[in-house]
Amino acid sequence: MEILAYLIPISLFLGGLGLGAFFWSIRTRQYDDPEGDSRRILSDDWDDRPKP
Repeated sequence: MEILAYLIPISLFLGGLGLGAFFWSIRTRQYDDPEGDSRRILSDDWDDRPKP
């Protein structure tokens, strides 16, 4: 039972860390356009000089 005194805070910390990483990825617009990339791959239009 004493191990729970260590495991519960560690699990809460890791859960908070994962939640913080998720909110960071949303704030930095990582999930902005997931459909656009898949449609561009299948498109026949080629851009020889992409924008930098």
